Amino acid sequence: MTKLSSQNKQLHRKRMIKDHLARYLVGFGGVSVIFAIALIFFYFVYVVVPMFESAEQEKVAEYSHLDQRSLLTMSMEEQAEVAVGFSREGDVRFWSTESGKSVSRFKIPVPEKTGVSSFANTNANQSSVLFGFSNGQVYAAKDVYKISYPDNKRLITPGVEAPLGEEPFILDDMGFALTQLAYQSSEEEATIVAQTADKRLLMMHLAKESSFLDDSVTLTKVTHTLPIPGHKVDYILMDNNQRNLYLISRQGELSFYDITDKSAVHKVQEIRLVPDGVKVTVSKFLTGDLSILIGDSRGNISQWTMTPDKHHQIRLRKIREFNDYMHGQITDISIERARKGFVASDDQGYVGIFHTTAHRNLLVEKLSDKPITHLSMAPRANAVLVADQDGRVQFLKIDNEHPEISWQALWGKVWYESYEKPEYIWQSSSASDDFEPKFSLTPIAFGTMKAAFYAMLIAIPLAIFGALYTAQFMRPSMRKVVKPSIEIMEALPTVILGFLAGLWLAPFIETNLPGIFAMLIVLPLGILAASFSWQKMPASIRHQVPEGWEAALLLPVVAFVLWASFAMSPVMEGWWFNNDMRAWLTNEMGVGFDQRNAIVVGLAMGFAVIPTIYSIAEDAIFGVPKHLTNGSLAMGATNWQTLIRIVLPSASPGIFSGIMIGLGRAVGETMIVLMATGNTPVMDFSMFEGLRTMSANIAVELPESEVDGTHYRVLFLAGLVLFMFTFFVNTIAELIRQRLRQKYSNL
Repeated sequence: MTKLSSQNKQLHRKRMIKDHLARYLVGFGGVSVIFAIALIFFYFVYVVVPMFESAEQEKVAEYSHLDQRSLLTMSMEEQAEVAVGFSREGDVRFWSTESGKSVSRFKIPVPEKTGVSSFANTNANQSSVLFGFSNGQVYAAKDVYKISYPDNKRLITPGVEAPLGEEPFILDDMGFALTQLAYQSSEEEATIVAQTADKRLLMMHLAKESSFLDDSVTLTKVTHTLPIPGHKVDYILMDNNQRNLYLISRQGELSFYDITDKSAVHKVQEIRLVPDGVKVTVSKFLTGDLSILIGDSRGNISQWTMTPDKHHQIRLRKIREFNDYMHGQITDISIERARKGFVASDDQGYVGIFHTTAHRNLLVEKLSDKPITHLSMAPRANAVLVADQDGRVQFLKIDNEHPEISWQALWGKVWYESYEKPEYIWQSSSASDDFEPKFSLTPIAFGTMKAAFYAMLIAIPLAIFGALYTAQFMRPSMRKVVKPSIEIMEALPTVILGFLAGLWLAPFIETNLPGIFAMLIVLPLGILAASFSWQKMPASIRHQVPEGWEAALLLPVVAFVLWASFAMSPVMEGWWFNNDMRAWLTNEMGVGFDQRNAIVVGLAMGFAVIPTIYSIAEDAIFGVPKHLTNGSLAMGATNWQTLIRIVLPSASPGIFSGIMIGLGRAVGETMIVLMATGNTPVMDFSMFEGLRTMSANIAVELPESEVDGTHYRVLFLAGLVLFMFTFFVNTIAELIRQRLRQKYSNL
């Protein structure tokens, strides 16, 4: 007896050890899962947060050696190590940005007994400048930089070239001083627009012809006289394509001319840029030359861009304005060369960094007690030179990695350049270099919800009704075949479903559109008719089929209805849609049709989601205690009354869980929507239009995005949105499930 008691104690001790070990292992596993999910969440946040940080600047150097009365402009080379300044006396000086020490000096050929009367830069992507002289002549210069590596150290050697000839040439034959200039140049041509002292407007077009024998270039010059606008001309702007000309006065009048045909210039538009009493102080092209930035005496900066009007005519319109950021009159604007950002200064010594598309003010700081007169942003937008009225120059390093991101740009409508109105756009890449990425998450979030909606629209009724019939009415022997068959569908790779949906189902639906819609109407009617006919059969016939096997009799009915619908599809299309239902939808109904659309996604993804919902819902329904159903039937309730009043309420927590898990599966599905939707990020709920989901967008674009770049981080933000949406939906679903369980636990 003592020995047996000792053995029992040992067995009990071993069992206790195993129980404790299992409890700790399960607890450790659960905590590890929670910890892993938390790590994923914090990593998402770690990648995403830098996009919303403001710009930072650090003063690297400060020196005083520029004569602000003669300085016309300054700029930097790509590495921001050497700067150049052009003066009114014709001096070209290069200096080190970090020390201010002079590197080299050049002198442009200023004609004798004349002076520089005007000056112009080309757009931000070029470094050519044009001097206008008081005798009607002009001279073009371009700063160039040669890089060498003596002793394995980078050496930048600056120089000056003359792209239009080594000597000044005559623009105005009458010899009047040139008071305003605009200049643009390309490899094939150059155009100069000038205003003379007697208020004439001249345009010289220079065609460049390169010699096959040497590197010499021959210029063919043709001068035209332009119409004079009805206002004073204080600023002249010409786009880099040499097609659009803008004449602007300080009072805010603007005249827009089309100069594509240099011999037939015509006015396109005349508008007012600022209210009465406000002066235009700065006008600059934004990168790409599709927009003009106007700085005024109030300290406001407005963006005007060319957009099509209701008659599809190109007109200049104000699309956004930066108000109340600067503290005084705008004195200069310097443009980023690769992005739609700029830096601005005012006469109170403040400098601000802005981004147009994001409509974002990134930084405004006071850098001087004197008015800022000149700005120059480095080509890589990582540095800026600031010169004030006393000739004091500051060289600042800038940390501004993601200026194009804001909540408005991500989730709101944005008015992009050349667009007729604000829109939601996702377009992260283009074949053109003159392109602005568009990172609106709204279209792909909408596509995610649209795909999930159509998938659940098909999956929920089929899965729930199938689960009800299988659990309550089907014979056990048949259930043993049907339930595992449906559950094993979940093991089918979604890439196979996507492949079949994209390459077979989508063309099939397009070819048989009338048959698809006929099937949706005829199939329910056919099943009802077959069921009614079966009920009217003699009892001797009906009793030959075992109870619970009636559903098998519907298989030939369903097959016949499907065959008949698709067999009649060409006939119906010929009768009612002139042999082309797709064209009829577009022309008569105004509904666009994409081959890979929401119908295809709904069918394919619904097929993938059905096993999940069906399996969980069927287990919940089948698990309702038999004493509840038997008691209901014993009290005289019918099978359907028992199902609706007893079974469904008791199984509702499980059914709801199945639907929520199916929704999570639909929202996160990647391969099916990637291959079957056309991946078009459009905001259209039509079942005939395509879509793009967040998961598919991440799968397509993440491998090609630059690590830690804006595109890369925005894709991680899309992943974070999916993560949070799933967490939120699952949390709400669990709360509802627990409430349903408590409500019906007393049944």
